[in-house]
Amino acid sequence: MSSSAPPAAPARKGSSAALGWLISIGFNVVAPILIYNHFHGHTSEYLAVLLSGLGPVIDIAIYLAWHRRVDEFAVVSLIFVALTVVVSFIGPHDAKLLLAKDSAITGLFGVLCLVTLLAPKPLMFYFGRKFATDGTAEQVAWWNGLWQYEGFRTVQRNLTIGWGVGFLLEAAIRLVCVYTLPHGQVVTVNSILPYAFTGALIFWTMMYAKRSRARGEAARAALAAQCEPGATA
Repeated sequence: MSSSAPPAAPARKGSSAALGWLISIGFNVVAPILIYNHFHGHTSEYLAVLLSGLGPVIDIAIYLAWHRRVDEFAVVSLIFVALTVVVSFIGPHDAKLLLAKDSAITGLFGVLCLVTLLAPKPLMFYFGRKFATDGTAEQVAWWNGLWQYEGFRTVQRNLTIGWGVGFLLEAAIRLVCVYTLPHGQVVTVNSILPYAFTGALIFWTMMYAKRSRARGEAARAALAAQCEPGATA
């Protein structure tokens, strides 16, 4: 593993990156919500959830045909849908338990984040590659090559720990609210808390990545200064 400064990112292709973002957000975020809302009330809860997984499936097919590899973001979206289906089948369908199941899904996703720390690369490495590159072979190769640097590996693991712990904390707070607050207040909490936590985690990720990027640029500048003619060893 290398300990030198990581290289700067190659130039991104703006149109390709923008199109990739639109496809990912459309099929992994917008489509599942629209599909679920359309079928919810007209069919069973389970079928509505299952059909909402069609968006990520289509995104995987498009990404595979375009880039010749699977889109990890879409795979995680499918896992989230699968967790929702599994949790929905567990236990009786009383009001409190249905609200508690929402926190169970969030908690399971937090566990998934932490479990990937045992894998060769943690989950946030793949999320980072999705959002920090435009999906071209050059950009993907640059991102994959960063894994050789200890500082980069530390950043990806710390981000994965942060998101895992964050989702577990959110799940715990929501679970406590379910069994301590009136039903109406819990519905309000469940509608607001996920967005608040996700927004906070995104903000923390951006700030942490910005500081890490600044350290990387400083290391590159220092390395370049050392390589200049007349520089001392």
